[in-house]
Amino acid sequence: MEQLGSVVWPPGPIRTERLVLREPEADDRAVFVELFSSPEVHTYLGGPRPRAELEQEFATVPESRAGSFVVGLDGAMIGLILLRRATGHRRPAAAGKVDLGYLFLPRAWGAGYATEACTAALEWLTGALPGEPVVLTTQSANVGSVRLAAKLGFAEVERFEAWGAEQWLGMRDSAVPTPTG
Repeated sequence: MEQLGSVVWPPGPIRTERLVLREPEADDRAVFVELFSSPEVHTYLGGPRPRAELEQEFATVPESRAGSFVVGLDGAMIGLILLRRATGHRRPAAAGKVDLGYLFLPRAWGAGYATEACTAALEWLTGALPGEPVVLTTQSANVGSVRLAAKLGFAEVERFEAWGAEQWLGMRDSAVPTPTG
């Protein structure tokens, strides 16, 4: 078993009204390839990776990593939530804190799934690591991601230049109330 800080990984599945956050399964392999090779998903993430490279990398069931949740809807993967320690972050305000990341298939955009899944993951993290602040970095141009961050209770800490674009860094105190929708 891996660990996220002092938390033994993986936790049991986390269920929301519509979604399940869980470990990867064999049926998720094709969606991992689709997520990481999608030009739409990676518009603000440095561009997609080559499909052939990903097919080889995800030759079997994707590895379960501490802090990674597959987001399932009706038994099928639609996205990925990542909670990882921000080691080596470019900004001192984020270094060492838990960093929230998320990727969703374009066909899942606009239905509130990201808000629902991230809220569940943050609630789990608050219970597992009480008092732990969380950071989120996204390109300032990614208006949807900045809007989601605000909805989740992240407040802007700073903007900075990195990876050829202006970045938005937000922080969420674990005491922030969970959004309702």
